Amino acid sequence: MLEFYSKELRDGLAQAQMSRARKKSRLKVQVGNSTYPLLRFWHDGLALEAVHTTHLRGLVDIYDGAKHIFQCLIVASETDGDELVCSFKRATAVLDSAALDYERNEHAPIAYLPKT
Repeated sequence: MLEFYSKELRDGLAQAQMSRARKKSRLKVQVGNSTYPLLRFWHDGLALEAVHTTHLRGLVDIYDGAKHIFQCLIVASETDGDELVCSFKRATAVLDSAALDYERNEHAPIAYLPKT
């Protein structure tokens, strides 16, 4: 349907969609010291604006506002129009505590009280 509109109108609509996606998303990707806003994020990939970077590969961190939520290993990236679409091999959720290497007994005491 967009092919019936003029080129200027199509470009304006595409720019408005990109601006709305940028404002709506709180997600950011951090690569070293650089931070880029995410446009879309799915189970094995992400998309960001191609004007920020033309190629992205390696270990990146995904933030929701100030909260670190994922660490991803990007293995491929390609430009699709105005977006840089990246696919990753793994996305590891960041936990606020260390992983346990033993089974925790659910009836174990939480703390010990001193003798009085």
